[in-house]
Amino acid sequence: MLRRRPLLGLGTLALLGTPALRAHAGPAPRVVSIGGALTELIYALGAERLLVGVDSTSIFPAAAQRLPQVGYARTLAAEGLLALSPSLIVATEEAGPPAVLRQLEAARVPLQLLRSDYRFEGVLARTERLGSLLGREAQARELRTRLQAEWAQAQGELARRRAAGTAGPRVLFVMAHAPGQLRMAGQETAAEAMLAYAGARNALQGVQGYKALSPEAAIAAAPDLILSTQQSLDLLGGSAGLLRQNGLAQTPAGQAGRVAAMETMELLGFGPRLPQALARLVPLIHGAATTRT
Repeated sequence: MLRRRPLLGLGTLALLGTPALRAHAGPAPRVVSIGGALTELIYALGAERLLVGVDSTSIFPAAAQRLPQVGYARTLAAEGLLALSPSLIVATEEAGPPAVLRQLEAARVPLQLLRSDYRFEGVLARTERLGSLLGREAQARELRTRLQAEWAQAQGELARRRAAGTAGPRVLFVMAHAPGQLRMAGQETAAEAMLAYAGARNALQGVQGYKALSPEAAIAAAPDLILSTQQSLDLLGGSAGLLRQNGLAQTPAGQAGRVAAMETMELLGFGPRLPQALARLVPLIHGAATTRT
């Protein structure tokens, strides 16, 4: 779901680092946000009144869910986007398909693609970029300062655990899109990046992106903890339902009932809630708390 995938051959589509689309006199910009983390940043910048549409991953804050929906970020349709008469579309480079982005370019709709960088520095860069695009430079500077302070505090907790000699556990991230459709996170994923920030080791090695869950792979991964999303647990009937899936019960984590979960976009979105997510994730994966529902 959240693996980084660059888009190629899109002509003049604007990537991070190109001149900003500046606000000017006239009607207020009509902004469509493609990507839950970008939508969260727009709200954090106090620019939510500019939004006229969002994608289906824009689930936080709750008010975003009341805006017109344009579908899932990777499977957009030009007709739905153009129907909102946007003056600006902001998205990450994970948005697609490329043919739709080319249609938007042909329709001369300003489209700004921001890099999907699974690092804290990427959050800061997207904050500054959106502040520039939306005429919220001062708010972006304030938000950046706050995020840096929160990030330092969250990292401090991890440093204390490391100083105490707490070893990083092996964690297998598993997400369910539907019953019977579970995937594990390998390298170059938002899940792996979060595990690394939290001082854990990704139990699934030698795999790029997301892989369908299989008993053999789960057992070979031998995780100390299974991490999932709260939405996945809700779909599967809680931790017990998750552990009934494809060999998970036979892992060390499954045998001990060690399952933890967080809200999807908080955990994987790399938006303004990233420091909060790290602060919550560190005690979860280091054994201070587990989720058993």
